[in-house]
Amino acid sequence: MSAAIRDAIRDAALAMGFDAVGFAAAHLAERARTDLTEYVARGYHGDMGWLAATAVRRGDPQVLWPEARTVVVLGVNYAGDEDPLAALAESERGAISVYARGRDYHDTLKKRLKRLGRWIAARWPFELKVFVDTAPVMEKPLAQQAGLGWQGKHTNLVSRGFGSWLFLGEIYLSLELPPDAPEHDHCGQCRRCLDACPTAAFPAPYRLDARRCISYLTIEHKGPIPHDLRPLIGNRIFGCDDCLAVCPWNKFARAASEPDFRPRAALTAPRLADLAMLDDAAFRARFAGTPVKRIGRDRFLRNVLIAIGNAADPGPDLVAAAERLLNDAAPLVRGAAVWALGRIAPDRLAAARHLADDADPAVRGEWLRLPTAVVPPQRARSATSEKAVALSPAWPR
Repeated sequence: MSAAIRDAIRDAALAMGFDAVGFAAAHLAERARTDLTEYVARGYHGDMGWLAATAVRRGDPQVLWPEARTVVVLGVNYAGDEDPLAALAESERGAISVYARGRDYHDTLKKRLKRLGRWIAARWPFELKVFVDTAPVMEKPLAQQAGLGWQGKHTNLVSRGFGSWLFLGEIYLSLELPPDAPEHDHCGQCRRCLDACPTAAFPAPYRLDARRCISYLTIEHKGPIPHDLRPLIGNRIFGCDDCLAVCPWNKFARAASEPDFRPRAALTAPRLADLAMLDDAAFRARFAGTPVKRIGRDRFLRNVLIAIGNAADPGPDLVAAAERLLNDAAPLVRGAAVWALGRIAPDRLAAARHLADDADPAVRGEWLRLPTAVVPPQRARSATSEKAVALSPAWPR
């Protein structure tokens, strides 16, 4: 009977638009918990304090929900039909990660999971709970246990049928159902994902230091981006697909059929000069319903300015944009504007050196890093001391 229930749920999920369905027992291997503990202990999670705070619940599905006996792991394909890295060659345009070029997958996936959950609840009396990745669930190890794929050397899930392009969600069930066979690691000797990382964020295969990851820096990190990493970011303004895009298993992937995940024109290589003009209202309107909106206008413009500072042959519109944002209301934006303009038009920055007396210590720190030809030493000293900037908790050294 339990096998029949499992097969019925699988058939219903596929009929509702899920592309991959697997079943796993509601427990994680000790290795998964050990890896998580080590990850947090090494500080690889950076500013993501919620990872440390939820580690116990995240490491054991039955701590999250004691009644859980089975986890249904569901995947939806989000692969595009164009080269995900094409925008990197256009330095006056921004590169946005494939997953964020359409509708926010949390909305789409949660609706579909709830629909499947209602279908299950209408047929069998056991309890269930629905989760997407906003919940403390180690979804990639669970997906591997359920046979959907394996965690590649880039730490993301790799599928033999969908490459590196699956969104994941879970339904926890209080009924024990027969599990699927787990998937095995098929990476072999390949290290393309590791070698492709622009910032060397992988200290070892299967280990990611988020503090160096462009996806983390442009999405999760709230403060100024460390100086040594800024030139390596290029024009990536939201996320990074390099390690995913070079995976050889992508040759088996096909373009997503879900309309919500088709790229919007406004999110496919948008002009940096246009993005730099956005105030809060315009930012919200342009990115409504997308993952980009979640980071807010100030962090997004920080990213845009880093891309402007990395432009190979910046036109006058980019120079003007960076110059205008020297006076932005947000310190995070002002500081990034100092860096960007110092890279692409230091003469224009020299003309604005009166702004070095900024009230924000992190912004003053940006001015202090400039060559003395831009900000004379006496001006820099009057703004703040080197020691004060070094000790400022808002300033990553």
